[in-house]
Amino acid sequence: MPTDLLGREYETFAAPEPLKQHGPARVIALCNQKGGVGKTTSSINIAGALSLYGRRVLIVDFDPQGAATVGLGINANSVDNTIYTAMFDSSLDVHDVVHHTRFPGLDIIPANIDLSAAEIQLVSEVGREQALASTIRPLRREYDAIIIDCQPSLGLLTVNALTAADGVVIPVAAEFFALRGVALLMQSIEKVQSRINPDLKVYGVLVTMYTRTLHSEEVLQRIYEAFEGKVLHSIISRSIKLPDATVAGEPITMFSPEHKTSKEYREVARELIARGIVA
Repeated sequence: MPTDLLGREYETFAAPEPLKQHGPARVIALCNQKGGVGKTTSSINIAGALSLYGRRVLIVDFDPQGAATVGLGINANSVDNTIYTAMFDSSLDVHDVVHHTRFPGLDIIPANIDLSAAEIQLVSEVGREQALASTIRPLRREYDAIIIDCQPSLGLLTVNALTAADGVVIPVAAEFFALRGVALLMQSIEKVQSRINPDLKVYGVLVTMYTRTLHSEEVLQRIYEAFEGKVLHSIISRSIKLPDATVAGEPITMFSPEHKTSKEYREVARELIARGIVA
């Protein structure tokens, strides 16, 4: 069985069986209020890996920076309709906002800087926490997974993502400062659970940007202690191939299928399927 340099197995979870039908989707929010932890990279590459296993996946870019949109080769500034217009224009069919990428089974609802206005507009909206959930509800029956790429904050957009989601995957970089503030995120998740979305679950913590250093190993041990039983098996290594894939507008699973990081993200996809998080 293939292993990486750390001795961790790449293929602990068996390759999944193909699906006979698709949907309803499990909605997964990738969320961490700290930037630079590999959240958007993981959203793109988990989605790409799931699509390789025959799952229909939709990414909802819910970050005004539009990084997931750009990361799939779409010019965010040239897109007329985005998740922002889908949320606030009741005459718009959300299906018309979905972009089919050149990768089979992988679609995206794009975002751009317009979304930054949503935080202010939502303040006066009735049921403001439910806006995203209402927008994507018609799409759930058509996909196996809907992945929400959240912005790095704990504002109203993130609350919307947590309200719309069935569960959360928390990317945490293997760096000391990345651990700071995760407690605040957990408090936000608990508030949403108690007040709005009691079925919201924490599906797992995904360790990213791991390097073969004593510092990374020490942080990794702290993550295991802090999130006992919640840390996903596969650990994502820091790699120059990831920004290369982003520039190419492709998930690394398509850009460089045999690269170590591709194998790591495929392991994440297999684990999500094996645990029943994704069908």
